Amino acid sequence: MKVIFMGTPDFAVGTLEAILQAGHEVAAVVTQPDKPKGRGGAVSISPVKEAACRHNLTVLQPQRARDPEFIEKLHSYGADVIVVVAFGQILPKEIIHMPPFGCINVHASLLPAYRGASPVQWAVIDGQEYSGVTTMLMDEGVDTGGILLREQVKLDEKETGGSLFERLSKIGAQLLVKTLDSVEAGTVKPVPQDESAATYVKMLKKPMGEMDFSRTAAGLERLIRGLDPWPSAYTYLNGKILKIWSADVISEQDSAAAQPGTVTAVNKDSFVIRCGEGSLEVSSIQLEGKKRMAAGDFLRGFPVEAGLMLGRKADI
Repeated sequence: MKVIFMGTPDFAVGTLEAILQAGHEVAAVVTQPDKPKGRGGAVSISPVKEAACRHNLTVLQPQRARDPEFIEKLHSYGADVIVVVAFGQILPKEIIHMPPFGCINVHASLLPAYRGASPVQWAVIDGQEYSGVTTMLMDEGVDTGGILLREQVKLDEKETGGSLFERLSKIGAQLLVKTLDSVEAGTVKPVPQDESAATYVKMLKKPMGEMDFSRTAAGLERLIRGLDPWPSAYTYLNGKILKIWSADVISEQDSAAAQPGTVTAVNKDSFVIRCGEGSLEVSSIQLEGKKRMAAGDFLRGFPVEAGLMLGRKADI
């Protein structure tokens, strides 16, 4: 099939590669415009653009996908289908209904659950047992199109946002190729989503990572894993940001009266923080300005004692 591919982040790269490996013709790749990054203002290009350039593919970077000039340009390619994977802009109906086989989207959840941004991380944060990937025929709603194919995966006990992201990226790439073959052969038709089962998730932002120790230890442990590697879960130690990368939920009967956020025990390779329900035994951290390290290594160079309070409002 003649394909126009629209995508931007790492998650989309595997799908572009899989389309090429399957022998489909990629007429053009559409991705977000280059952006300045860091204090120096160096130009940063998207992972999809990097991949497209490696394959000498035509790259389009519209500021607005609904601009008439861009829509006319897309139409000139005469593509059979448009594949959309985390592109980052809402597409107008002129694009959605442009190709004969429509626009096919790869979404990292088992739709209709987890529509919207960041479904991978939220599946971990919410403690879901299963997640997966859905291919759907796009309509003018947000992740509301008819379901074509789905593949389910079981989350590991210590699944992180990053590890699930990698797994679903690979699954999504192969599922999309299978979807293209099935759509072209006429062996799969879109199935309307059950609106009564629809759920939505919001975009992740850095402030969401600040740990509220009045919450349950189990919920905070999932937050730690779900926000790994970005934006990360964190608290404050002596006024500095302390990222927590790994922790286990434990039950501490002796410290039940301790205020949430209190360090209740310091061991050779870990330390324990009291939560609203249960405690977290922390094993991997990163203090502001330092590298990520095992808690044991940190404790050998930084004095942490039982009774220390963590958090923005803790005494320093």
